[in-house]
Amino acid sequence: MLFRDTLRPLTLLLAVLAGYFADWAFPDRSLWPLAFLSIAVLTIALSRNSARWNFLVGYLWGVAFFLPHISWAQYAVGGNLPWIVLSLAEALFPALAAWGWTYIRRIPRVQGSLTLSALTFATTWVAVEKFRMVVPWGGFPWGRLGFSQSESILSRYAWLGGVPLISFVIVLVGALLAGAFISLTTGDILRVGAALAGTAVLVAGAFLVPIEGNAEAGQLNVGGVQGNVSRPGADAFSNRQEVLNNHVAGTHELAQSEAGADLDLIVWPENGTDIDPQVDQNAYDLIDGAAQAAGVPLLIGAQEYPETGGRYNVSLLWEHGEGVTGRYVKQRPVPFGEFIPARDFFRAIYPDVDRISIDMFAGDKPAVLDVPIARLDRNVPVGPIICFEVAYDDIIHDSVKNGAEILFVQTNNASFGPTNESTQQLAMSRLRAIETGRPVMQISTVGVSAIYTPTGREVVRSGHFTAEQISATVNLRTSITPAVRLGEWPVLIVSAGTVLLVAAGFIASRRAKTAK
Repeated sequence: MLFRDTLRPLTLLLAVLAGYFADWAFPDRSLWPLAFLSIAVLTIALSRNSARWNFLVGYLWGVAFFLPHISWAQYAVGGNLPWIVLSLAEALFPALAAWGWTYIRRIPRVQGSLTLSALTFATTWVAVEKFRMVVPWGGFPWGRLGFSQSESILSRYAWLGGVPLISFVIVLVGALLAGAFISLTTGDILRVGAALAGTAVLVAGAFLVPIEGNAEAGQLNVGGVQGNVSRPGADAFSNRQEVLNNHVAGTHELAQSEAGADLDLIVWPENGTDIDPQVDQNAYDLIDGAAQAAGVPLLIGAQEYPETGGRYNVSLLWEHGEGVTGRYVKQRPVPFGEFIPARDFFRAIYPDVDRISIDMFAGDKPAVLDVPIARLDRNVPVGPIICFEVAYDDIIHDSVKNGAEILFVQTNNASFGPTNESTQQLAMSRLRAIETGRPVMQISTVGVSAIYTPTGREVVRSGHFTAEQISATVNLRTSITPAVRLGEWPVLIVSAGTVLLVAAGFIASRRAKTAK
């Protein structure tokens, strides 16, 4: 192998550098080729045939990646400890991928095969990313490698296989580049050429993906209100009335603008009102007055506090004179952000968990609401995706499979301060547009907000921590892309296959030891 015992410190340094620069592939730097380079360097660092050592290498890569990548968590919780703990916990997943792949490489047919070695590393990585979307407490899918490619040609692969396929291609390309480098050091020019040819085919193949964006069910004139807040950070919503007033004022301003005359629907972000207009008469009057001025339905982000306790994060369809005529409840509340699992245990470690004083309950219905559009003389099914839900494949797929012709990502980024959390999320929204073949609007309380066509082209974008309104005419679509049609099945099959491969590698290891 390339790295022997005398080079162990260098191996660990490479892992740290590779993990750190992997974050640079994501917004705001968006140096997306670094994702390939990071995996290539990590692959080289994993050259030793020791599962425990490679677990450490993978863990250091993960720590170096997640610490900068989710540094915005400091703002949301008002301290460093939760951010550091979350980063250290998430780093266990790339460590698990490195550990499992070490065993897979010991399978006789995989040993010595650059192609099979690269393919199995890619499948192992995708399987572990899927695992990270589930465990623990509903998972944390932020930082999946595929999300780094929203501005690259590889984004087109989202139409074919979603974010998992993009992650797969990134790791496969990185592993092949590593193989080319190692082969170069041994003078195996044929292997170098084969590996480089493989990477070229994978990247160029994205041009062949036939993404489309034409109107299939008419067009919709949509507007979004970014109300802004005066105090960014953990206490951004301490003045709930101010936030509601800002979004009401923004709706009136949009209604009076040149674009307002042709709008069919106006969308507010998550937490556009934390005062429930279904129980507060003043909030009802303000929102209904805005709906009257706009002359179109509103889709507003709100909070509900049932008498039985707890709370719901909801997207409410509001029509003038009728109030709430449709309701979607967020399906995946964020652990430690919207609810505290095992509260007594974690309070003993970090008393500030009680900043989240009321736990949020999860909804159990797909993200679809039927919105009456007078100009089209029909109800248009729309997909209200609430904040972090944009990172979960199944929620997006279920929305489209249940008829959504356009997706609205309603989000509140105020709690994350002047960080790149908002643009990281915006990259996800752009990829979801390509993946689903649907127009996508991300509308935030403070920005960055934007509208994307079904091909991922950005139509309009707002600033960060500004009070703005955005609008565009978008093409409604009903056809189902391969990524949505296939759904979770490819990843589940890959995950099951990876488990079997790891088991086969473990058996091969035992047999090899016995033979000695």
